[in-house]
Amino acid sequence: MKRIRSNSFVKGLCSRGGQHAGRIVFAFLTTLAVANLSLAEETTFKVKLADAKGKQADANMTLSDNNKNIVVRVADRDAVTIPYDQLDKFSYEYTKKHRITQGAIVMVASLGAGAIVMLTKSKSHWLYIDFREQNAPKSVVLRMDKSDYKNICASVKTHTGKEVQGLEQDKAKKEKSKDEKKG
Repeated sequence: MKRIRSNSFVKGLCSRGGQHAGRIVFAFLTTLAVANLSLAEETTFKVKLADAKGKQADANMTLSDNNKNIVVRVADRDAVTIPYDQLDKFSYEYTKKHRITQGAIVMVASLGAGAIVMLTKSKSHWLYIDFREQNAPKSVVLRMDKSDYKNICASVKTHTGKEVQGLEQDKAKKEKSKDEKKG
C-alpha cells in the first residue's frame, strides 16, 4: 500500500513539476524574445569620424530602427544624423600604409626602433556613407576597428537593408592572395 501511495505521490509531484517547468520555460522564452526585440531596435559601435583635413575623432555610430536613422556622435554631441530614406550607398575600403611619420618620431629616441616602426604597416578599415541632405550629396567617412568592421557591415545591411559595396571585393582579394601563397 505504501508503495502505491509513494508512486502516486511521485507522479503527482512530477506532473506539478512539469507544469512548473513549463511555466519557467515559457517565461524564459518570453524574456529572450523581448530582449531580442530590444536589441534589434538600436545598435551602437565605436568608430572614428574623419574630417576634411584627415583628422580623426573618437565617435559612436548608432543604427536606430525606432527613429529609422544613423546617428554619429562625437563627445556626446550629434555630429551627423542620417535618416534611412536619405541613404544612397555604403562603401568599404581596406588600406595599408607604412608608418613613416611615427617611425621618424620614435627614431629621435632610438635609431633602431624608429627604423623598425617605419618598416611596419598600419591597416585601416573605412566605411563611406553617401547620403542626400536637402537634395545635396554628402558623405561621411568612418574608420572602423579591425575587430568590429565585419559586425558593423552586417548591422548596416540588417538595419538599413542596403549592401556595403566593396566588401565582397575585399573577400575575393584575400582569397586570391591566399591561393597565390599556396601555389
